[in-house]
Amino acid sequence: MKIAVIGAGGVGGYFGGRLAQAGNEVTFLARGAHLEAMQANGLTVKSVLGDFHLDNVQATDDIGTIGKVDLIIVGLKAWQVKDMAAHLDHLIGENTIILPLQNGLLTYDELREAVGPEPVICGLCKIISKVEAPGVINHFAHTPEIVFGEADNTKTERVQQLQVVLEKAGIQATLAENIQKELWKKFIFICVSGLMAITNTNYGELRSIPETRKLMVDLLNEIVTLAREAGIPFGEDFVEKNVGFIDTLAPDSTTSLARDIWAGNSSELEYQNGTVVKLARQFNVDVPVNQFVYSCLVPAEIKARKG
Repeated sequence: MKIAVIGAGGVGGYFGGRLAQAGNEVTFLARGAHLEAMQANGLTVKSVLGDFHLDNVQATDDIGTIGKVDLIIVGLKAWQVKDMAAHLDHLIGENTIILPLQNGLLTYDELREAVGPEPVICGLCKIISKVEAPGVINHFAHTPEIVFGEADNTKTERVQQLQVVLEKAGIQATLAENIQKELWKKFIFICVSGLMAITNTNYGELRSIPETRKLMVDLLNEIVTLAREAGIPFGEDFVEKNVGFIDTLAPDSTTSLARDIWAGNSSELEYQNGTVVKLARQFNVDVPVNQFVYSCLVPAEIKARKG
């Protein structure tokens, strides 16, 4: 399969690397020192599932040189997708699939608006990874997974074929029964990131200090209430299960949004707690903790965008 991976960071670098390792024709769209290292030395993936190195990696910063592909994996940060989407027409053929793996609920619609509805399916990923150094991806916890499906949950031939391609590459690939619910499940979980950012905590501190643990539980409950108003059915024990999972995470681990904010970089704030606030207005749901988190972080986001 001919594949374009848009963004070669912790997400795109890992999954694209696995697909290339399995013999697919993969081209990475990257930039800067990371691109230069990949072009000169290949791509190294360190993983708790086994390290590997790829020589002769196809990587470029010019999307126009890639040509038509069978699959586009969008591995960018959520806030980067809208601008990039306008350039994807260079890659789209008659049967091209676009698989977005961003956090949040918005990028599927943003991609459809840019390229039309036909190529785009829904997707998300579960992975803890980062660019450790130029040309080096480090996947350092948990088994990565891609969850995906058609927006209407039909099991079309193309998504079934995609599952086969991903699994042949050693990627845990789940064809969702209800992809909208899966997107909301991850969305609810990741919105804890904003609270982590303003409290300057890691998961261990956030969950063990009574005051921040209560804020975390309240934040999650607000979003579950919002999800139910939006027609997504969650059981009464959903938040309890989420908190139980958070209790199992490495205590010193943090989230990419928190790290971005601490570093003064642009973040996915608008695609996480910002989206909660906007949807809460739409559905007339009270979300005071999420509103507080969002309001506290907006100034840092504005500064980062200007910088």
